[in-house]
Order: sequence, then C-alpha cells, then structure tokens
Amino acid sequence: MTDTPADSNPVAAVAKAAGAATGVSRAGVIGISVGVLAAGAAAGVAIERLTVGRAMRRRARAELEAAAPYGSLRGRPRTVAAPDGTELYVELDGTGWDEPDGVLPEPLTVVFSHGYCLNQDSWHFQRAALRQGMRLVFWDQRSHGRSERSRSYLAGEPAGIDQLGGDLKAVIDAVAPTGPLVLVGHSMGGMTVMALADQHPELFRSRVAGVALVGTLAGDWDEVSLGLPKAGARLFRKVAPGVVKLLGRQVDLVEASRRLGSDLAAVFYRRFSFGGKDVDPGVVRFAEQLLDATPIDVVAEFYPAFGAHEKYAALAALRGLPALVLAGTKDLLTPASHSELMAERLPGAELVLVEGAGHLVMLEHPELVDHELAVLLRRAADFGGAAAPPSSVLDLA
Repeated sequence: MTDTPADSNPVAAVAKAAGAATGVSRAGVIGISVGVLAAGAAAGVAIERLTVGRAMRRRARAELEAAAPYGSLRGRPRTVAAPDGTELYVELDGTGWDEPDGVLPEPLTVVFSHGYCLNQDSWHFQRAALRQGMRLVFWDQRSHGRSERSRSYLAGEPAGIDQLGGDLKAVIDAVAPTGPLVLVGHSMGGMTVMALADQHPELFRSRVAGVALVGTLAGDWDEVSLGLPKAGARLFRKVAPGVVKLLGRQVDLVEASRRLGSDLAAVFYRRFSFGGKDVDPGVVRFAEQLLDATPIDVVAEFYPAFGAHEKYAALAALRGLPALVLAGTKDLLTPASHSELMAERLPGAELVLVEGAGHLVMLEHPELVDHELAVLLRRAADFGGAAAPPSSVLDLA
C-alpha cells in the first residue's frame, strides 16, 4: 500500500493550514475549505450517494422554485434592540395578539429560538402546525437571518452564548412583557434558553410555564466526536478552531469555493443534519438553503462560543417546570447522550429520543415534534393557569 503524500491528504492539509499563522495563499484557502468538507463527508458517507443526491436535489430545487412552501410563512415583523444595540429581527405569528389587556386567563406566548447557522424559518413545520390559536414569537439570533450583524463582535468582542441569553430577554421584554411563556430552543437556541435561565432565574419562577430543549446540550461540547473515530475527533478538535478562524478571514474566497463545491457541501450538510436516508428531497434542499445563507464569517464568529458553554447548573431554574428534552439518536452534533444527561437533572421532564433522526429533527420528523410540543403546551397551560390551547393544537397531542 502506497502512503498518501501529506499535501494531497485533506486532513493533513487542514492541520498544516491551521498551524500557519500568516502567508496563506489563495489556493491554500480553497484547499482548506474543501479539505474541511471532505474530512467530514468521508466519515461514513458513500461516494455513490453524491451522484444520486445530485439528481434528487435538482428535482427538489425545481419543486421549491415552483411552489416555495418551505420558509414562506411570515408573521408581523418587529425590530428589537439587543443590549448592545444590535437590531434583532422578530416576527409575531399566530392569533391572540390583539386581545385587550386584563383578559383572563392569559394565553401562552411561545418563543422559538433557532440553532447555529440557521434562522427562524427552520421552525417552518412547527409554525404551520401551531399558528392557529396560539401566540408565537420567532426571531433571528444576532448575525443570523434578517438580524443585524453583532455590533459587539464587529467592535472586537468575542461572541458568546451568554450574550444570546441577553438577546432573548430583550425580545421577551419587547414583545411579550406579561403573561405565561413557553420557551423552545433548538441547538444553539437551546443554549440561549439555558443562558437566560442562568441570568434570570426569577423569570422562570414567575412567568415561564414550559421549556423545550431540542437537539442541544448543556456543556462538554469539546467531548463531542462528531461521529469520527477517536483519533479523527482529537485531530478535529485540535485544528478546527484555527481553520474556522482562518476561513472567516477569507469571506469572498471561501464563499466562491462553497459555490464551486456545492455537491460536496450538500453531502456534508446531509451527514450532519439528518439521520435517515428517506428524508423528503425538498426538505433536504430547504436545509441546504438555510445553511448556505449563513456567511462563513458568521460561522467563525460563533464556533468558539460552544466550547465555553457550560450551563448544567443553570438547569436548576427549570426544575419543576413542564419540560421536553428531545433529540435524534443519530444526532452527530449534539448527541442524544447529552439530552439524557439534561433530563436526569430535570425530574419530571419528558425525554424523547427519536430513533434514527439527526440534528435537524424538527425538519426530519415534523409530525412527531409537533405532537410533543402540543403535549408540552397542554401541560404548560395547566401549570401556568393559562388559557387552554385551541382544539387545532390539542388534536396534535
């Protein structure tokens, strides 16, 4: 067997690039970008799936362009200023927003926080299922979607999950200052909810009637293997921060290489987004669009924050509340074992592990997630003395 030269090995190229402090060439950055994608895609993804997937994506793209069903639902737009002045884009959806003050019992307000490299449209199916008769709040986290690029980050401050917790508090204060709340967070959005609990436990005692933590973790991000062998996981953890930072400084070049390597990127996205092979091609393409819409410098902005996220102690603020902890058993980014650990610290929480599902479980198995959220909303209404969810929601439960 002939040894592969280091310069032609994607993993070796990534490691070499991560160690270089200066003097990165145009070709080198392209190699890094492709190398990162290839290293992740090679971890268990067969090459023939790329060929089959290309035809499926073309068909899905045509369907999307013709009907545009995914991500097309909109609410009433609002802009909310974060503590540092960053303008956060918010939408109020559903019904009940125009009810006069003092009407009792007050309805639940359900606030959805999306994940890393996504935006509020990742909740498309849940928005469609719950918008009849519920007050819903969707928002784009700073630097994501339609929200403004983080002013603090542009001023030289590192991004942090704690800052996102402050953003969520600003959104709640602006659009839902009174009444019982249900907080739903996926991935980074779940971390945002935990950061809010850490900063404002009194809010959880006085107003929060339910919490859903979907595909997320409370800490120990650096122990996640991403489905790689031990040696590969160690290498990834060693080089990834430097590589991501480097790519974030070469925005135009990396975005161009992203387009050139779209098929390879699609395999990478699918590997880390979905657990099953039979996901609707239109849903797969929709997920690709959400992820592609996040610039590489935003990816670089938030990536270091996950290693610093440690909020096991903050879960104490959620104890006693109706809680749903849900994850896919094939989630490579926030493995189900982390959901099990969180559920152990939340007596009475409903733990739901979706067999065969990946990280974007709310897109992969929307009916199941809708059902579990409807059950949570019923429990939250009883717990918080709120108006019962409408029959359209209860029927989902």
